[in-house]
Amino acid sequence: MPSKTSPAASLDLERYVPALITFLANKMSAGASRLYRDNFGVGIVEWRLLALLKVEDAITPNRMCQVIGLDKAAVSRSLKYLQASAYVHFRSDPEDARKTIVSLTESGNVLHDEIFQVAIKREALLLGDFSAAERDTLINLLSRMNARVGLVNAYDPNSPANTQENSQTNSPSTGC
Repeated sequence: MPSKTSPAASLDLERYVPALITFLANKMSAGASRLYRDNFGVGIVEWRLLALLKVEDAITPNRMCQVIGLDKAAVSRSLKYLQASAYVHFRSDPEDARKTIVSLTESGNVLHDEIFQVAIKREALLLGDFSAAERDTLINLLSRMNARVGLVNAYDPNSPANTQENSQTNSPSTGC
């Protein structure tokens, strides 16, 4: 599909929200992964899985992928590492033997609790200049954006519905 924008058009990376979120997430993840590997022997993906299992124990790897938004391969690799390190254990789902249920072990709970203290301190440092009201607003806005990700990811500029919508959006306003 040919571009309808001028060749000079470009993103303002200081105002383009997806870029700002991505840049922040990448920097935070890289720092956390390095810190957690150096101090606890796990990376950011393993930490995310430990944190999820602490909140929602006894879940399937597919559920982990849905909640965290990671691909199956990354979750599978991290779960194998966590299992080999005795931080999680697997069992068959009693309702469907084809499914595997993952749970934290006692040592997984201990590791979670140790990393949790560091993660909370990092969050406090990140949000240190925010008032309580600003934190609440930020959380609300991020939650609202997260709720729209499915809609955003379903967008296809070549879809007939979107093509019609685009032509209406790009047409001069009639004042109606």
